[in-house]
Amino acid sequence: MNFNVNERGMADGFCLVKSVDKRVSSKGGAYLDLTLSDNSGEINGKIWDYDEEAYGIYAVGDIVKVRGLVSKYNGADQIKIERIRKAVESDNINPADFVEQAAYDGEAMYNELVNIASSFNNKDLREITLKIYADHKDKLTYWPAAFRLHHAIRSGLMMHTLSIVRLCDSVCNMYPSVNRELLIAGAMLHDVGKVYEYDVTGLGTANGYTTEGNLVGHLVKGAILIEKAAEEIGADEKIKMMLQHMMISHHGEPDFGAAVRPSFIEAEILSSLDSLDAKIYEMAEAVISTDLNGFSNKLWALDNRKMYNHGLNDVKTDAKLF
Repeated sequence: MNFNVNERGMADGFCLVKSVDKRVSSKGGAYLDLTLSDNSGEINGKIWDYDEEAYGIYAVGDIVKVRGLVSKYNGADQIKIERIRKAVESDNINPADFVEQAAYDGEAMYNELVNIASSFNNKDLREITLKIYADHKDKLTYWPAAFRLHHAIRSGLMMHTLSIVRLCDSVCNMYPSVNRELLIAGAMLHDVGKVYEYDVTGLGTANGYTTEGNLVGHLVKGAILIEKAAEEIGADEKIKMMLQHMMISHHGEPDFGAAVRPSFIEAEILSSLDSLDAKIYEMAEAVISTDLNGFSNKLWALDNRKMYNHGLNDVKTDAKLF
């Protein structure tokens, strides 16, 4: 976090409120639990003995100025907030400066993917993919790939997708028997249903899940979008069905949300690369905030493993992947 820190260790600065929750401590007192962020990362904040009249009321998306003491809690930075206020016009704050975003511009990544799909020889794969992308361009260019986990940043969805497409190309170079166009079309579409799954601000941060996200989810929604696009262009039934299978199986196992397990090689590769890209991002992000030769906090998404910062590579570059 880009805080100013004085000689007494007190930190202050402007942040975006990503989450806020009023809770009751073990001693019965009210406190406010916040996740605060800027374009360098995020930090947990606590307002103990919280009183609305004294501190004010805050909501997700507010830009606030905080002052408090930063310390370690369970290996992660946390700020004990002593003073807090909402930003005002005279602060000359640009909200976009407080949102972590992909290293590549969202529209540039979108255009690169569209150019790849435009080169497909298979008419059905080309037209289904391009139609779904064109229909959702306004959201795809800035949408995050997650609410809290991997690529939960502005344009994270395009970053995650482009990363997997590039990995797919490498796999196809090694295994010529893999159908490149089917694999890449599946990779481009595998998470497109997320534009319906998350409630996202104009800044590209997710506040939570939509009703459709909770009741349907992005795997099934992706299959529905393919059904609709294939019907409109008169696509081959087999091509449509294979793409739908890749959508509903790319989480690999039913325990992880897959409706079925991958049943042909391109579906298996997509599932594996999706998992690989997510894991690399999570690991690299954890190491960024970990001291040299130290271990990160336990990562829930990685079976509660701790990541070791060996210091032998540029983890900031690895985390961005571009």
